[in-house]
Amino acid sequence: MIRLSNIKLPLGYTDEDIRRACTKTLRISPDAIKTTALYRRSIDARHKNDIHYVTSIDVHLNTNEAAALSKAKAKNAVLAEEYRYIPPKVKDQHKRPLIVGTGPAGLFCALILVQSGIRPIIIERGSCVEKREKAVDSFWSGGKLDTECNVQFGEGGAGTFSDGKLNTGTKDGRARKVLTEFASHGAPDEILYNALPHIGTDKLRDTVRNIRNELIRGGAEIYFDTKLTDIISRDSTVIGAEVEDKSGRRIIDCNEIVLAIGHSARDTFEML
Repeated sequence: MIRLSNIKLPLGYTDEDIRRACTKTLRISPDAIKTTALYRRSIDARHKNDIHYVTSIDVHLNTNEAAALSKAKAKNAVLAEEYRYIPPKVKDQHKRPLIVGTGPAGLFCALILVQSGIRPIIIERGSCVEKREKAVDSFWSGGKLDTECNVQFGEGGAGTFSDGKLNTGTKDGRARKVLTEFASHGAPDEILYNALPHIGTDKLRDTVRNIRNELIRGGAEIYFDTKLTDIISRDSTVIGAEVEDKSGRRIIDCNEIVLAIGHSARDTFEML
């Protein structure tokens, strides 16, 4: 695959515009192009008379790509590999770690574990996204605040009600895994190439629900309206967690706990 950078495209660009830019940069015929795909897109609005997109484009050729690249001598073209994150396979698949929280960290921790062959147990003090929508809408309409199910607590985390912005300062390649998983679970494909991607609250709710369904298909257990109240240890080793739901308190046996509790679980921080 060849990746072209700093390719200028008009605001109303078409697929033909993309192919034309690729053929011009690589000095090849249109027939030599197998596929093209946007890898990155940002808008340049510095000059009001020349507002355009600046893009990076991935190109697959029908011919030898290394030879074509060498012949083109384009400074903004390099050979690149498609990013692929392969979850590690875990030998001891009988272990069932406990994940506390179903915000982005908890959901993706659970997803990677399931893809690795592990069946985690997940608890969330708030409700599932369907029930959470009703609680938030009621509060915004003047209803009473539910301290356990609100904009901060519940499936999807706080981002579920703030457009699901996907911005990060890190250059870690694994960020691509997050975007591809969101896109494969219902988010718009444009998050894969927009410079400042966001899913949108309306689409994010369905996306979170689809991730939950995949976790369940993979053997995970998810308990909503269930709060972590204590971590049980013996000889400096975790042996379980005390949790509380509407039926009371109970113990979940586990040797590993992932705390994906966000920054608003103040009482949990105090407990720790």
